Parts: sequence; structure tokens; C-alpha cells
Amino acid sequence: MAPAEHATGLSLHRDGPALRLSGPLDRDAATSAWPALLPLLDGARMLDLGGVSRLDSAGVALLAEAAARISAQGVVPELAGAPAGLADLRAAYRLDAVLAYADPAP
Repeated sequence: MAPAEHATGLSLHRDGPALRLSGPLDRDAATSAWPALLPLLDGARMLDLGGVSRLDSAGVALLAEAAARISAQGVVPELAGAPAGLADLRAAYRLDAVLAYADPAP
């Protein structure tokens, strides 16, 4: 599939089972990219984050929802790449390695 580039600079590209994201994944990008991302999740198995240049909490929310939708297809999502800040945001929101909640809510 041809890459979908958004005005925010985020690019989405489906390459077989991998959904590749590159560019900034911040609030503006997450908001504008969500509609284009949804159809790309069908049959996806991996979120490749190697090209993500910037990440904020809205970007992590988008990734967590994308991973949940992949899981709903009966597949354990794979994450490739770790943009700066991902580990800290995962810890802050208690997300595990595949962006699912690691601990039950209190």
C-alpha cells in the first residue's frame, strides 16, 4: 500500500503484516491520522515505530488503541522500534510491552 502522509508530517505505510509509522506522533498527528489508520489495522501484526521522531501521550494512546484492535483480531501485536520517550510514557500509563494495561485498575 502507498504511504499515507498527513499534513502533520506523520506517514503511515502498510508493508505486509507491518504497519510502519514515521514522523512525529503527537496530538495533532494522532488526531488527523486516526481515520486513515483504522483500515490499515485489518490483518496487521506489527506496529513498526522505528521512524517515529517524536512521541507524546496522545501518540501513545493511538498506539495503545491500535495494538488493542490488533489483539481483538486474535493476534498478539508486535512492536518494533522504540522512539524516545516511549518507555517513560509506557511506565506512566502502566502499559506492558505490547501497550496493554499491565496492572488492573485500582
